[in-house]
Amino acid sequence: MCGISGILHFDSRMPVRHEDVRTMTELIQHRGPDDCGFYLNENVGLGFRRLSIIDLESGHQPMTNEDGSLWIVFNGEIYNHQELRSHLQKKGHIFRTKSDTETIIHLYEEYGKECVTKLRGMFAFAIWNEKDKTIFCARDRFGIKPFFYYLDQDRFLFGSEIKCITSQMKSNPPLSPKMLDYYLAYGYSSEEDTLYQGIKKLKPGHILETGVDRKTRSTRYWEINYLPDHSKTEEEWCEILEAKLSEAVKSHLMSDVPLGAFLSGGIDSSAVVAHMAKHSSTPVKTFSIGFKEEAFNELVYARQVAKLFGTEHHEQVLEPESVSLLPKLINMYDEPFADSSAIPTYYVSKFAREFVTVVLSGDGGDELFAGYNKYQKLKYFRDHNLLPDAMSEVFWGGLHKLIPNSVKGKGATYYLAKPKAYLPAYQSIWHMNERRQLYGASFWEEIKGASAEAIKIPIIDQNNKGDFLFSMQTLDMKTYMVDDILTKVDRASMHNSLEVRVPLLDHEFAELTFRIPSDLKLKGKIKKYIFKKSLQDHLPKTVLSHKKQGFGVPLRLWFKEDLKEYVNDHLLNSNSLLYDYLNPNFVSKIVHGHHHGMRDFNHKIWSLIVLDQWLSIHNAAQSPQIQDKSIALK
Repeated sequence: MCGISGILHFDSRMPVRHEDVRTMTELIQHRGPDDCGFYLNENVGLGFRRLSIIDLESGHQPMTNEDGSLWIVFNGEIYNHQELRSHLQKKGHIFRTKSDTETIIHLYEEYGKECVTKLRGMFAFAIWNEKDKTIFCARDRFGIKPFFYYLDQDRFLFGSEIKCITSQMKSNPPLSPKMLDYYLAYGYSSEEDTLYQGIKKLKPGHILETGVDRKTRSTRYWEINYLPDHSKTEEEWCEILEAKLSEAVKSHLMSDVPLGAFLSGGIDSSAVVAHMAKHSSTPVKTFSIGFKEEAFNELVYARQVAKLFGTEHHEQVLEPESVSLLPKLINMYDEPFADSSAIPTYYVSKFAREFVTVVLSGDGGDELFAGYNKYQKLKYFRDHNLLPDAMSEVFWGGLHKLIPNSVKGKGATYYLAKPKAYLPAYQSIWHMNERRQLYGASFWEEIKGASAEAIKIPIIDQNNKGDFLFSMQTLDMKTYMVDDILTKVDRASMHNSLEVRVPLLDHEFAELTFRIPSDLKLKGKIKKYIFKKSLQDHLPKTVLSHKKQGFGVPLRLWFKEDLKEYVNDHLLNSNSLLYDYLNPNFVSKIVHGHHHGMRDFNHKIWSLIVLDQWLSIHNAAQSPQIQDKSIALK
């Protein structure tokens, strides 16, 4: 696991400076404290930071092929690299290391851009081709590993984190009003854009090619497809799932350094630990985070699983003071990021790093097997609203406007007023109607006519296979999972120089789940039905049946008690930079509504606190001018 960065000047007469590449690379030293490396040749420069996991002695990067015509920087792990190595050696390729990095570069020599289709793992890499003066970039199928880039008429910049790119700019690019709206809707930025105008993400399952000819092409090499197989019985599906997950977990145990697992006490992480224990000759090291608030504490279930499989178990309990981590989180994520579970994720990563260098997690299970409560809720709204969409908008929309915020059921009328096929796009922190009240008049003018929901709707259209549940799952895999869940884990773990692997997102295992009919994933009120059934002989019934708690933070209670003053100081302060964009009266209404128990607004409040801190931290680096109708960070 590593950090990568690079610069390409399109004009071959413009050399890349070593100090610029070094600056980019040093900013992500936390991603790879064990080694660094550089390749510079006239108008191209590649930088690398290494966290040594495989081939500790000879895995130095940037790495080249035999004749020095190709150079690669790579972040990730390729779990089938040994099989690929054997295949390539038979074709005459000569290997000088045992590194999976070298496998990629020989695979590219042999198959060109089709090399990515043969990789099984998580990856983000860039290959410089000295002969034709091009850079070939790729990101894994689910976006487990990050890849940011910036492109203009003069240069191409890329890096594992946004800070690599902004370090090469005179000031941070202006803020994108569209992405600020998206952030307030969902708590993260979109699959392709960031809050900084011009800084992009290479989308999961995509490659990008550019070169001195200034021609840039981004193409998809992998897609999520629903291909239900109705011929198999439940028992057959259970056997297939168990065997494939076991094989995926075994492949993810490849390591030359100590290895463990995150164990939340939920189904997904418990399933991973069960299979790790089966394939490990020594006790698995497991790590859990809990809270003193019982409704958020799953430690009792984690202990049951740890005891069952004889793991070497470690626990920590978090207190409200944990939010003091927020300024550090802002710098870690580079953008405002409103998932409060970033706090326990950071602490469990820091805790685990005291004992191991690699952990396996259960991320991806909720998306693959329909484990979120929202799937059941939105499916219910869709199935039981018999009115046509146009009539629903009038009837339910009108009723929604009449119901006070304090009345239970107002949220249901919001969803019932929306087009049935697009309901998942409207699942948000701040609903569209609320954002209209939240924004100040000048900011509303900036985004009027556009909305965050309009970015998700085309994704639903592209992946509508006539199955509403799988449509919701696909949207989450392409947005929430990559831009929230996987982003959260990558930044929190890599800031602590810890590698996290996600065997449930092994693409072969995931493709198997795409063939399972939806009625076996959400069966009546039972979420993850077939996955739970496949695990019934391996996990305690209490783990399989207890109410889903997730990995959230008890903000609802903290904001009313221990952190009430903290909230008031930040959000009811008229000098807050928030109010360059937002309506202070509406924010005050939300805060007081939460304090007095009218509604639970903790997610809304947290999104504003994060944004307030982000604006403050980035204030000094940003021009105060508004350029090209773009809002600058003040």
